[in-house]
Amino acid sequence: MSRVLGMRWAQCLRVLVAVVVYLSFLAGDAYGAERFTPLHVAKLRVVTAAEISPDGGSVAYVLSVPRRPMEDEDGPPWTELHVVGADGQSRPFVTGEVNVEAVAWKPDGKAVSFLAKRGKDKTKCIYAIPVDGGEAVNVMSFDTDISEYSWSLDGQRLAFIAKEKKKKDKEKQEEKGFKQEIYEEDYLPVRIWVATAGSKDEKPRALDLPGYPSALKWGPVGTYFAVALAPSPLIDDHYMSRKAHIFDADSGAIVSSFPNPGKLGPMAWSPDGKHLAVVSAQDINDPSEGRLMIASPADGSLRDVLPNYLGHVESVAWQDADTVMFLGTEGVWSTLGEIRRDGTERKTHVPTGRMTANGFSLSDDGQSAAFILDSPRHPPEVFLMRHGDSGPRRLTNSNPWLDEMEFAKQEVVSFKARDGLQLEGLLIRPLDEKPGTKYPLIMRVHGGPEAQDRNGWLTVYHSPGQLGAARGFAVFYPNYRGSTGRGVEFSKLGQGDPAGKEFDDLVDAVDHLIGTGLVDPKRVGVTGGSYGGYASAWCATYYSERFAAAVMAVGISDKIAKTGTTDIPNEEYLVHARRRPWDDWQFMLSHSPIYHVDKARTPILILHGKDDTRVHPAQSLELYRFLKLREEAPVRLVLYPGEGHGNRKAASRLDYNVRMMQWFEHYLQGPGGEPPGYEVEYGLPKGDEKETSTG
Repeated sequence: MSRVLGMRWAQCLRVLVAVVVYLSFLAGDAYGAERFTPLHVAKLRVVTAAEISPDGGSVAYVLSVPRRPMEDEDGPPWTELHVVGADGQSRPFVTGEVNVEAVAWKPDGKAVSFLAKRGKDKTKCIYAIPVDGGEAVNVMSFDTDISEYSWSLDGQRLAFIAKEKKKKDKEKQEEKGFKQEIYEEDYLPVRIWVATAGSKDEKPRALDLPGYPSALKWGPVGTYFAVALAPSPLIDDHYMSRKAHIFDADSGAIVSSFPNPGKLGPMAWSPDGKHLAVVSAQDINDPSEGRLMIASPADGSLRDVLPNYLGHVESVAWQDADTVMFLGTEGVWSTLGEIRRDGTERKTHVPTGRMTANGFSLSDDGQSAAFILDSPRHPPEVFLMRHGDSGPRRLTNSNPWLDEMEFAKQEVVSFKARDGLQLEGLLIRPLDEKPGTKYPLIMRVHGGPEAQDRNGWLTVYHSPGQLGAARGFAVFYPNYRGSTGRGVEFSKLGQGDPAGKEFDDLVDAVDHLIGTGLVDPKRVGVTGGSYGGYASAWCATYYSERFAAAVMAVGISDKIAKTGTTDIPNEEYLVHARRRPWDDWQFMLSHSPIYHVDKARTPILILHGKDDTRVHPAQSLELYRFLKLREEAPVRLVLYPGEGHGNRKAASRLDYNVRMMQWFEHYLQGPGGEPPGYEVEYGLPKGDEKETSTG
């Protein structure tokens, strides 16, 4: 009898220990510093935009505030307007259940404008709120949503972009059930409209432009403005065919057109209105805009002032009429530099190795700059730098609870590919790492591939980061060939050979980490979204013997079908595949994960938004069905209704994060075999109070 009781007690003890471990995973350690859990990831607040005031004394910023799963109505994060002073004192301006975007200062610096749909608004309107106190005032409404806008220098007029209203006959037909969609044809015209701000009597005047506008910038002199025009509103044309133009706001006449090749990025006027800084691709096959070019409206010329730059320019602003400041990405770091508009006297203000930035803006005198910076210890926040400062200083702290969290070490790792190419990536080591112990690895592959992972904040719903490290994993982020941040030539190295050397780099990265003694070669997992999902599917099929688990999100499995179902077929052709399927059917098929399902033994979790137009959900369905029929590799498919190319809603983000970690824990740390149960525990607390951001 005592032996039976002892056995039952031992069983109860094991269950109790398991419960304690699981609750610790969900809620963090109640004693001392906490460890990351999915619930911590779900409540992260992020600064998404920051604009410095004309006098440099304040910064208006947008704070993304996630909704609380099971407590708030589900949906994407709320976006609030705040203003922080140079002293770090932050004031809330428009907060709560709001969606603020396109924040800008009025030219006189007395008010902050933004786009929002508030109260009884039927469409998205332009509002302005005084910085010295008062309510936000609607300064421009329209029949359809306003998507972009720009102030004239005197602050009296606005130019904005909006679709034309549907014709009444069309609305009546739809009311009677005629809601058929003519694919890629029945879109509404998009116009630039010009009007007096705040006027209720004057109707906005449409400009008749030869194309579909975006990136509107009113010039500092006269009635000229810069705009990007594409031949259609299709996203493919937006990516590959936009050209920079200058128009007269009064007459609507074209003043200048610039032959920027390929992709087009930010534009910025010089203070005297004589030049335009343009971030452009080098050529039509350049995967990413990243060249700093100076355009001259006088003659329509376009000149690259940073030729052969071994990085990518992200954003630009003029310090004075002759000097352009630029934020560049070089490897896993950001740099701040300046150069004369003639390409001489280049200087570096913040060198590589000191920051990772997502954008910056300058005061009117060019002496103060606001940045959005992140680091391994915090998501993007507002920083300020004055002329003569050694670097930016932090103004906001949107997640003060992070100060109580336990962080694993994050470091830059260099390694060589099998062909000798030098590569680098970012490693987050296991939190409780012990010398001589081999750990399971999660390799997270970025999408694009024209993107890069930088040495900043890496913990989000689709990326294990510190959450993975807290659960006993090493987490690695490889910047494989084809990544940006190392110049145009490097970013083109994967072209014409999808899943070739670019994904061989991933295996070489794993071998390097195994060689250091950190990683257990039998417990290696891979995950990623979009092109990173393509990599995950490739590693789970072609390279299946090397990977013990995979989580593929919105990924590619069939290169032929991808070309026929994506909304960016020309971008796919020009900067990725460099061939059409009919140029070589066998090549495209053999570079598809579905072609290698006979090799697949890797358990794979597939996640996809049901409304994805970039990578059609059929890509995931096809791979799932083939693997399911073969019955050689465990597979699960999770579809997210209402989500597209990546999850935006709070519930689907938390679900993604929990399922991803469950899959890796089951197959890299746990028993393996059959998949874990498809129902998951989210560990949601009851009555979790809303947190407030602090300056």
